Parts: sequence; structure tokens; C-alpha cells
Amino acid sequence: MTAQDIQYRSVQLYGGAMAADLPTTYSDVSDIRQVPDHQEVYLDTQGYSSIIFEILQRVEIPDGEAALKHHLADLVAEDMNDMKIWSCSGPAVVPSLHPRSDQAEKVQAWTILATTPPGEKMRGREREPAFVGVLLTMVRLVEVETDFLVVVNVPHVPGEFEEGSVDAVTGKMGPLLERAVAIREKVLGTLEVRDWGLFGEE
Repeated sequence: MTAQDIQYRSVQLYGGAMAADLPTTYSDVSDIRQVPDHQEVYLDTQGYSSIIFEILQRVEIPDGEAALKHHLADLVAEDMNDMKIWSCSGPAVVPSLHPRSDQAEKVQAWTILATTPPGEKMRGREREPAFVGVLLTMVRLVEVETDFLVVVNVPHVPGEFEEGSVDAVTGKMGPLLERAVAIREKVLGTLEVRDWGLFGEE
């Protein structure tokens, strides 16, 4: 399946307080196991990829790129020394998220693309990935002092991708990461907050 072939549906997040479009093949992990209240996790039923939404207290780092890298370090803690960062971009305006007042700044996001080893949880499994692509986006909701993360994880399992199709040096992402980028763009284009009370605000 190419990025152009992905079918989407609108999904309610956090009990309907937020919403975004996700691929129809992605299912809610909370249907099979417990997920922390500040997270929403969806797995691809026809592959190995996943997408995680996470509400975090805004880190006291004014620079967006530096704050994004801080969150990335938390995500890949044990593999930080072996991580490779492909690109880091931003700020970009999130068109579907509108500030709550006319005086507020436009909601902005920063994105980083990295690859890491499989990580402790995936090591030793029958289908252990050769590496994992991590597409991390941080949406800064300044008015509610929140860093909202969207993380697309793309494990590359031997036999499921063409060797040499992914190369950070030459910028070759391969089909799996290309689909992840398309999914990220769709999510950011449709992400909305329906109830700001989710962030402790009335």
C-alpha cells in the first residue's frame, strides 16, 4: 500500500475531547490493554506501525526545536547514543487548531525524524526489528501550558522492507516511512480540540 492508497476515518480521542483522522487499519490499543490517561495509542492491524498521542506539561524550554529534542531524548532514552536524526523542521502552523482568543499566537508544531535500535521492549522477539523509525511531532499549546506529542513509530522488520531502501545519508525513506509521513500530515491537518477542559481549563 502506498501513501496515496491509505483510507482514513475520523477518530475521537480522549473521550471526544479531541479528534483526528487516522488510517482505517489502525485500532485502539485500549480495547485490549490499559493505556495511561494522558495517552491514546493506536496500532496498525496490517503491519507493525503505531501512533501515540500524549499530553505533557509544557517543558520550560522556549526554543521549539530544543524542546522537541528534549522530548525525543525521553522517548528513546536507552538508545540515545545510537539514534540517528534525519531531519528537524518547524515551526509550522497547525491549521486545524485555532487559538482560543483573537490575541493568541497561532498554534505551531515542530517535527523530527529519527531512527533508533529496536529498544529493550522489542529485543529478542521473533520479529525483532532491524531498527525503528520515529516521527515525532510536538504541538505547543501555549495557552494551556501543554506540549502535545504525536509519535508515529515505524518498526522495520527484516523481510518486511527492502534492504537498502532506507538510508539517512542519501535521504531515502522507503515506503514505510513515506506512509508514516503521509499519516502524520493527515493527523496534523485534521487534529482538533473540541473540549479545552481536557487540559484543565474551563
